[in-house]
Amino acid sequence: MGQPTGDFRQESVRPRTGELVSGDLLVTVGSTDGSEARPCPDDWRPRPRRVQRGDLSRAPMGPSPAVGPLALGAGPADLPLLDRERDVAQLLGKLAEGRSIRLVGQAGSGRSALLSAVAAAAGELAPDGVVQLCGHRRNSADLLQALFSATHHAPGFRPDPKQLARHLATVGAVVVVDEVESAGEELEALLAAAPDCAFLVSVAPDSPALALDSRLEDHLVAGLSRPACLALTARLAGRALDEAERAWAVDLWFESEGLPLRFVQAAALLRQRDVAVDALVAAEEDRRGVFGAVEHPVVDEDPAVREAELRRTVPLPTVAESAAPALRLAEGLSESAQAVLRLSVALGGECPTAPHLPALIDVGQGESALHELADCGLAVSIGGHHRLTAGALELLEPHWPAADSTRGAATHFSWWVGHSSVSTEQVAAEAEVVIGAMLADRAAKRPEAVLRLARAAAPALALALRWGAWERALQLGLEAARAVGSGPDEAWFHHELGVYALCRQTPERAVAELEAAVGLRVALGEQRGTAAARRMLDLLRTDTLALTAADGDLPVVTRRPVIRAIAQVPWRFGMIPKGGGRSRTVMAASAAVLALGVLGTAVGLSVAGTDTPRGGTPARNGAPDEPGSLTGDFTIPAPSSSGSGEASPTGTDSPSPEASETEASPSPSGSASASPSPKKSTKSPSPGASSPSAPGTTPQPPVVPPVQPTQPPVPSSTPSPTASASPSPSPSPSSTASTSPTP
Repeated sequence: MGQPTGDFRQESVRPRTGELVSGDLLVTVGSTDGSEARPCPDDWRPRPRRVQRGDLSRAPMGPSPAVGPLALGAGPADLPLLDRERDVAQLLGKLAEGRSIRLVGQAGSGRSALLSAVAAAAGELAPDGVVQLCGHRRNSADLLQALFSATHHAPGFRPDPKQLARHLATVGAVVVVDEVESAGEELEALLAAAPDCAFLVSVAPDSPALALDSRLEDHLVAGLSRPACLALTARLAGRALDEAERAWAVDLWFESEGLPLRFVQAAALLRQRDVAVDALVAAEEDRRGVFGAVEHPVVDEDPAVREAELRRTVPLPTVAESAAPALRLAEGLSESAQAVLRLSVALGGECPTAPHLPALIDVGQGESALHELADCGLAVSIGGHHRLTAGALELLEPHWPAADSTRGAATHFSWWVGHSSVSTEQVAAEAEVVIGAMLADRAAKRPEAVLRLARAAAPALALALRWGAWERALQLGLEAARAVGSGPDEAWFHHELGVYALCRQTPERAVAELEAAVGLRVALGEQRGTAAARRMLDLLRTDTLALTAADGDLPVVTRRPVIRAIAQVPWRFGMIPKGGGRSRTVMAASAAVLALGVLGTAVGLSVAGTDTPRGGTPARNGAPDEPGSLTGDFTIPAPSSSGSGEASPTGTDSPSPEASETEASPSPSGSASASPSPKKSTKSPSPGASSPSAPGTTPQPPVVPPVQPTQPPVPSSTPSPTASASPSPSPSPSSTASTSPTP
């Protein structure tokens, strides 16, 4: 990763712009009014191509060609793996059977070194080989995207969950993921997305236990044996241990339970002790060689014997100092390594890559400084950059305040992420460092710097497909905009968060963020920004309607949301007696009249057709609809006093004798549908009177309506024989209206 030429202090911050495809959306990132998504045209849709086995891009855990070589140092990864042959054989056997394993153990137990050893030996186990991923500061969605990018060639494309499942269903590889932060359902979803892959992941020591139905099984990574720890210490110290040092190392082995990281740091303490011994030897030689010295001390002529004698005068670190050696190791570092370490502590444990160090802390030899940190066990290489080892940040942070260590970092990264010579792969490699710079400036009460860096870095992180870091940058920028009191920036971050939620298919959050952006921009008078946010809201509503219709296997019907909201009448059938199917129809029809006056005919008819007979037309109060009729006789029924279904409630129509002969059979719900009668219907009797029987027909039992104490029943008027009747202008619960269609 070469540093771009030019003086960045003379250039303004230029946000990166570009386009990417997210699922079925084409997203334009980095515009002044905010990112914008629209349906992706067919000719813009990517055609992912499977990456052939053995491609360099399939192993993103190591140094990336876009980032440049890293100084790994003389850490455990550079040495032959000690005392792990049995673990490697067990893990390879389980992976060959297609089983997925989770490595658990204490911090510093050597899980990363074991992962690297297994990945190097598992190349022939799966058809698609081995894919190595880094889970540091990445969620499950980022890991799935990284797995897709490692197995498919589709730059600038982030598939949705359905597309990911389709593309990853045919991948059969051993997937090795270091430092997975996801747990529980997210981790299980990661495994389910690639069913033909065998996963080997390492998790944090405090990760929750696995579920009973989990595809994973735990493998404990214990400490090394005592001989292995002594051999590791001697090899890293560069010499054999004397008796005092061996006894000290054995005490450390008992205290640390054989954690390899502790012996890497112990070897660094021994090297610092050797530096002190060398200083004593040099001082003694200077005293002996001083010009004019008369007497010389009596010493052994063998330099090795004399060095051993002087070494015994330098005390070994105590067990307590060996258990937490970060501060003592930091004191023995060179000046440039200490400056890099202070910067890493200020950035939350993230070390920038070497090309950034001269611009941040004026260190000319950044590679040597990183080498020194890794050599003493204070830093480790992961995911293309370095980070501090477990426990180092917690021990050094109280002693090294980070107030001024990151001053100017936001300005540098704001220029760098927008520079045309910087690739999106380089931005992705520095994502954790950029977020660390924002967090450091927020802790130092510099919201202006956070706002400037968030505006510049958010589009770059989006185009780099590091969407977990993109969301984090937007949240930090929104917080900084509120602290500064910048309304336009706050509206911009709300808009970007809405587009992010739209791409992640979380419509509720997208609507909330975009509506907040619209409200702020309307208040500020930003017409173009308001129009852009409203276009996103319209697209979101259209997609929601299409998804709702697709979920119910229904044809897509375009309706206004207000129609659906009003037409949803709260049905309450709890008070209707058994057998009240006809009353249920009447009640639905009466509610349809209320919707009919506001919404139109289509919504009213759809609500009124609750008890439509199969193969017939919707019935209203037991009478068929006339062709071309838009209204009917709908009255709200009163509950019947008896539980029998034979007595109709007040307000229902009494069918004429002629109509009863041609009445259709009852539907399963208990309501009856009528067909047109060739004869004219007679006027319905008034409430309380029995209907006379016509000759040749079966007399109908009288209908006894419930007593209405407050209002006497009013007989209905006879409708015109040539027109459909409409409800009375002043309907009452006891009023009735009966019509029969004209032959």
